[in-house]
Amino acid sequence: MNIVSPGFTGRRRGGTELPPGQYLTHEFPVLSAGPTPHVRTEHWEFTVTTESGEMYRWDWPALMALPAEEITKDIHCVTRWSKLQTTWKGVSLDTLLADVETGADYAMAHSYGGYTTNLPLEDLLDGQSWIAYEYDDEPLDPEHGGPARLLVPHLYFWKSAKWVRGLVLSDTEDLGFWETAGYHEYGDPWKEQRYAGD
Repeated sequence: MNIVSPGFTGRRRGGTELPPGQYLTHEFPVLSAGPTPHVRTEHWEFTVTTESGEMYRWDWPALMALPAEEITKDIHCVTRWSKLQTTWKGVSLDTLLADVETGADYAMAHSYGGYTTNLPLEDLLDGQSWIAYEYDDEPLDPEHGGPARLLVPHLYFWKSAKWVRGLVLSDTEDLGFWETAGYHEYGDPWKEQRYAGD
C-alpha cells in the first residue's frame, strides 16, 4: 500500500519551492570558517592559474572595467537556510575565462584568509557563476565576502567563496577546506549533497 499518493510532492514553504531540508529566511546569516579579512580594493587582485602554470591577473580597476551583470538568484546554505531572489552585481566567470587557455576539468577557489573550495570548471561557465562585488545595490560588506566573492548560486553557498582572490585550474580534483572536513565534494542543494557520501 502506498503511503503517499501518486503526484504528491509535499507542501511548499511560504508558497515557494525550496530544496529538500531547507527553510526560508529573509535575513542574510553570516557564517565563516575564520576571521573576516578586510581587503582594501587598492590591494585586491584576482588571478587565474592554469594547469600549466600560466597566470592571468586582474586588479580592482581592471575588474571594474569589465562588463558587469545584474544577477537575481536564490541562495541555499548547507546549514539549511535559503534566501530567495537575492540581487547581486558582478562579472561573469565566462568573461574572465574567455581568453584563458586551459584543458582543465577542475578549479580550486582561493580566498584571502586561506579558505579554499573545489568546483568542476564546467560549473563556473555558461552563465552559472560570477565575481560579485555588490549586493542589494550596495558594495559587498566584508562580512558577506567583500570586496568580492565568488557567486555560484546553483550549489550550496559554501562553494561561493567569500573574499575570493583566485582560481587554480587542474586536471585532478583536490578537496577544499570544508570538503576535506567531510562536506560533499559537489554540493547540489536539490540532491541534499551536504556531506561526503550523500
